[in-house]
Amino acid sequence: MAVKPKNKTKKMNVGGVATKTKRNYVKENTNYKARPEQIAKRVKRNAARRAMERKGLVRKGDNRDVDHKNGNAMDNRPSNLRVVASKRNRSFPRTASATKKRKV
Repeated sequence: MAVKPKNKTKKMNVGGVATKTKRNYVKENTNYKARPEQIAKRVKRNAARRAMERKGLVRKGDNRDVDHKNGNAMDNRPSNLRVVASKRNRSFPRTASATKKRKV
């Protein structure tokens, strides 16, 4: 018989020291990913990826991302899209001040 955890937000103990709480993915999906503005951005990012796939610049599993040069996921103009390595595209924090620090 499998034992289920009692509380999913319980603090984890590592070597007797309490660390951060576990992520509640159900709550995260409900409160953030299901918001209409986030759905709209995801739809636009997926549309940009499909446009680049049709042009033959990317394909599934090639470890490359379609980057929006100005950081605006809603702006899918061809002049704003470029293909970069996924490692390079995901190497900086996504904050308002980080757009100036981008070296993609």
